[in-house]
Amino acid sequence: MIFKPFLREHFFPLPIAFLSTISADGIRNIAPYGCIMPVLRPLDLVCLASAHKRDTLNNIRSTGEFVVNLAGTDLADKVIPTALHTPPDADEFLLAGLQEKPSQHIRAPGIAGCYGWMECTLYKQYEEPDYVLVMGKVLRLEIADEALTRDGVLDVEKAKPLMMVGGNKGMRYCTVVDLDRSDTFGAMFSDGADPLERLYGPSPA
Repeated sequence: MIFKPFLREHFFPLPIAFLSTISADGIRNIAPYGCIMPVLRPLDLVCLASAHKRDTLNNIRSTGEFVVNLAGTDLADKVIPTALHTPPDADEFLLAGLQEKPSQHIRAPGIAGCYGWMECTLYKQYEEPDYVLVMGKVLRLEIADEALTRDGVLDVEKAKPLMMVGGNKGMRYCTVVDLDRSDTFGAMFSDGADPLERLYGPSPA
């Protein structure tokens, strides 16, 4: 079947990350984002797409900070409460019934109950008539111990990352499944060596 080009998210499963910010006046805000991704493997950058009229975008621009909260499927019921239009002076942590997790390097708080948190500062933004691309620099990446395997990688069976697939009538929530199969990054190169292997040392505190 052939589909209209804008329906790409119907067939492109997207992660649902909750972005938490705080306004210059100290008002806490949360919004779910599906259009978010890391920027290349060796970089400490993330990129997200935003509409112009978003409190989250206003807060990022005014404070230069935000937290990318990696949620599991148990937080699927918080997507709509945090996506609803609310007055800029409304505390969305209270409205959504979520608890904050204090951040270590920025003022904006994270969300308790997620399996991962990226404390970010605004790196660059690219503005177009219909949208804005925001690039953030990750200052601190924390993953809950219970969401990790013994080797220190994400245990997707335990984390159950929250994802969605679009449809004509809305979002269908889903998660990922571990295939119990892996390849090394070096397998992509003729000599079998990963040129970025030196980067994978002890993680900073």
